[in-house]
Amino acid sequence: MKTFYTEREGLTLGLVGWVKNTNRGTVVGQVQGPRQQVHEMKVWLSKEGSPSSRITRAVFKNERDISKLELSGFSTRF
Repeated sequence: MKTFYTEREGLTLGLVGWVKNTNRGTVVGQVQGPRQQVHEMKVWLSKEGSPSSRITRAVFKNERDISKLELSGFSTRF
């Protein structure tokens, strides 16, 4: 999954966070925002992704509620 499309989807949903391609051909990242928009992002990551992606599974870890956003913007890390 190309991180550009993931970044764009996060911004469209009004989320903050970051994404990064790994050497293993996967994407890791962190997403924060309203619960419903985070859920929509997880569905997008699990089912759609970028046009050239081949999604075999999606794993979401370390989920927790936060009282305020800890990040700002949405970026791609290298």
